[in-house]
Amino acid sequence: MNDFEKAAKDAVDAAANSEQLALIAAVLQAQQLTQQQPAAPAPAAPQSSGGAAKWIGIGIGGSIFLVAFALSAIAVAITAVALTICLLVLRAMWQDIKPK
Repeated sequence: MNDFEKAAKDAVDAAANSEQLALIAAVLQAQQLTQQQPAAPAPAAPQSSGGAAKWIGIGIGGSIFLVAFALSAIAVAITAVALTICLLVLRAMWQDIKPK
């Protein structure tokens, strides 16, 4: 075997070896990606031991809701009274205009 044939054989072996090394490196990288553990979840915010602030907030919110509801009821009542007066005035005007 001459030097040229030996060099050609070594080149073919080196190419096959580099392909195997590339395949091994890809397999190792894939294994590392699959074995990585997911990040730990963020810790939950600590809850206060006393629930007084929560109940005060609920009380204030409920009070605001009830005041808004009362004002809405007053607005409906005023509208009903105004509509009744308007209808009575229109009825009286119709009675005056209507021929007898």
